[in-house]
Amino acid sequence: MAREQVILACTECNNRNYTTTRNKSLTPNRLEMKKYCRYDRKRTLHKEVK
Repeated sequence: MAREQVILACTECNNRNYTTTRNKSLTPNRLEMKKYCRYDRKRTLHKEVK
């Protein structure tokens, strides 16, 4: 399969808040998204962690 499940962690509080899938062949780099962090109560940058 080309899709894999990844975990997104907040860059400010380092909590692992979200899980999503990505296509490994189309996005070979780590995923970065702006998502809502319920601990910080604002939108922050979330990065893919291993």
